[in-house]
Amino acid sequence: MKTFKILTLLALVVVVSAFAANAVVKSAKSGYSIGDDATDFYLRNVDNSMVSLKDYENAKGFIIIFTCNTCPFSIANEDRIIALDKKYKSLGYPVIAINPNDPHIKPGDSFKSMQQRAREKGFTFPYLLDDGQEVYPKYGATKTPHVYVTQKKQGKNIVKYIGAIDNNTRDAGAVTERYVEDAVDALLAGKSVQVTETKAIGCSIKS
Repeated sequence: MKTFKILTLLALVVVVSAFAANAVVKSAKSGYSIGDDATDFYLRNVDNSMVSLKDYENAKGFIIIFTCNTCPFSIANEDRIIALDKKYKSLGYPVIAINPNDPHIKPGDSFKSMQQRAREKGFTFPYLLDDGQEVYPKYGATKTPHVYVTQKKQGKNIVKYIGAIDNNTRDAGAVTERYVEDAVDALLAGKSVQVTETKAIGCSIKS
């Protein structure tokens, strides 16, 4: 009888451990997946206006990029982000950039520093501060830069692509695959996105 009780207890421990492991895996995979509806946000832009996706009534979708001032990978992609906005904004897919970093940890990502960087680089798109860091966890962003391409459909913002801008984060001149451009071009043509997910390469978000 004692042996039976011990075996029963061990079995219970195994079951509980399995549930705990599944909970950890689920937590690690938090954020949006392809096909999910990305909820709207309401964040402050560098011009002190408040911006949300619903403001863009004529947009067909969005190129939402979590980026920042201080990460070398983000800096290396700034011109590419500007180019994406200039190419696709008039076609219905504007860039919305969001700085997810905690400025108390990274002073170089303060709102004032964001304003200065936007002026210096001539950003053509909103550059929003994720104040309180409530938006990036919902998306599941882990790096800067980290891109989410969404398509507006029946009042929803459906996630169509997640990952990197292209296949060479450090060197724009060595790029051979342009993931975001390919995704948006496919959506504009009414086709399915062929490469829906890639690994975002960059700095970890500071929280």
